[in-house]
Amino acid sequence: MEDAPRIDSAQLMELLSVSLGVYYGDFTAAAASENLTASQGKTLTVLRRGPVAMRALADTLGCDASNVTGIINRLEKRGLVRREASASDRRVTHLVITPEGEQVTDSIRAKMRATQEGLTRLTDRDRDCLYALLERVFVTRGSCRSAESEA
Repeated sequence: MEDAPRIDSAQLMELLSVSLGVYYGDFTAAAASENLTASQGKTLTVLRRGPVAMRALADTLGCDASNVTGIINRLEKRGLVRREASASDRRVTHLVITPEGEQVTDSIRAKMRATQEGLTRLTDRDRDCLYALLERVFVTRGSCRSAESEA
């Protein structure tokens, strides 16, 4: 009996590219349905995790701080975020999502039909495994254990 061919990194990267393309398109359309750009929607999802300094948000979004200022100005005007001075350093401004911003973020995620449908096709075990794998690849980079040690 022959072993199944191994999936190499290039194949994984290609599948990730396709997956992220579908996710980004789905996210962009859902954000647009809330009259937001993809960058504004992404900003809300980042802020949903907790308050963030302007500079750190720019780094996370991969853009210049001046771009973040424009994004935040528009979100603040809609009441979706607010600025707060740092208690420890008055030069630092923290960005905080408002309850209205949280509702919009929930609405965007609920409208991501292609993504929701794909995830719904997975079993609970598959979702658990996907979560663990994505976390190992993208979140806890230094603490991955080998598949053999987990068996």
